[in-house]
Amino acid sequence: MFAYYLDLALRSLRRNPVLTGLMVLAIGLGIGASMTMLTVLHVMAQDPLPQRSAQLYYPHIDPLPKAYPAHNDWGDPSDNFTWPDAMALLERAGRGAAMAGGNVLVWPVDPDQMPFRLQGHYTTAGFFGLFGLSFEQGHGWSPADDEAHARVVVLSHELAHKLFGEADAVGRMVRLDDSEFQVIGVTADWAPQPMFYADASSKGGFGEADRFFLPLSTAVDLDMGVSGNQASWKEGENGKRSPGLTWLQVWVELKDAAQVRAYRQFLVDYSAQQQRLGRFERPAQNARLYSLMGWLQHEELVPGDVRLQLWLALGFLTVCLTNIIALLLAKFLRRSAEVSVRRALGARRRDIFLQFGIESALIGTLGGALGIAIAQAGLWSVRHRPDAYAAVARMDLSMLALTVVLAVLGSVLAGLLPAWRASRVAPALQLKAL
Repeated sequence: MFAYYLDLALRSLRRNPVLTGLMVLAIGLGIGASMTMLTVLHVMAQDPLPQRSAQLYYPHIDPLPKAYPAHNDWGDPSDNFTWPDAMALLERAGRGAAMAGGNVLVWPVDPDQMPFRLQGHYTTAGFFGLFGLSFEQGHGWSPADDEAHARVVVLSHELAHKLFGEADAVGRMVRLDDSEFQVIGVTADWAPQPMFYADASSKGGFGEADRFFLPLSTAVDLDMGVSGNQASWKEGENGKRSPGLTWLQVWVELKDAAQVRAYRQFLVDYSAQQQRLGRFERPAQNARLYSLMGWLQHEELVPGDVRLQLWLALGFLTVCLTNIIALLLAKFLRRSAEVSVRRALGARRRDIFLQFGIESALIGTLGGALGIAIAQAGLWSVRHRPDAYAAVARMDLSMLALTVVLAVLGSVLAGLLPAWRASRVAPALQLKAL
């Protein structure tokens, strides 16, 4: 029976190609615009580490003076940490890492090539295990290397290939800025989006993958360039280890609710202790502990204009579906004579309803296919915008499936009223007119 109704739907659509085209175009435009913005929102709000995020937390304490403005154009300085605070928080955590974004000049192995600048991270040894990075070659450094301020580096797959080709990179030397570092590891591709661990002010929460990782203590010793918000409030104390300069990020692993409660209490106690020592001036209750997804919400990585554009797109979809309801109602009621003949030959009302429902679903399927093409074009235009998230605005399989489902569901819902109205036509009145 389904095949028969599908054949009737195809015949009906071919009889009115202009009307069919208008309906498919209407739902395609509405779905395309909506899915463009839904995909952007999906990319910006997704869990960057779904296998590990439940155990990753970002602590927050407030070392700023009372008179210091809590927010500026670069964000909230208290979202970052001073060197002594970061080290104290790491010492209390079972597993954790302190880090900061870095920008260095990379000197190619081939002297005929020009040097180039790349973004990476300075971090402590726990970074790789904390976030689950895998290695193609070698390994990360150890806590002993941190203490020894070892001049070692871990490269990304892309940078290792660019510098050394297919050759084994481990054990080779690479020059970063004015110093030589020994390569001890090469990571597999790793680029979580959003880049939750980076200072949002440096990359806007999105961007290219880090190309290198250096020991934090070594980078501080060499005074290497830092990417991100650096806020100082003690005149004459601008060194990276100063207790009056916030510039580091800290992530810790807490495996259960008991560890979360204990670490949150530690943050309050630590803040109170520093307040008694005269370092902290703000209330100890300002100490907080964010889950990974909570931290993304705190950083407000989804701009307000993206949410506004999504609501506008959904409003446009509603207008399109309203127009489709009117077009389907006119189309189905115009076929009252056909419906009356079928009813006189024994078709039930639910048969008529099912027939027109399948026709609506077919329109939705065609509109969904068009909507995918329009959404892809919309995402292409988004990727050419200067926004930090633009480069990652790509539709995955789940969003492709949602596009088709939304189109079919929308058209079926739009067709419910016209199909019900057509199935209620009184056959006797129509047959008298034939």
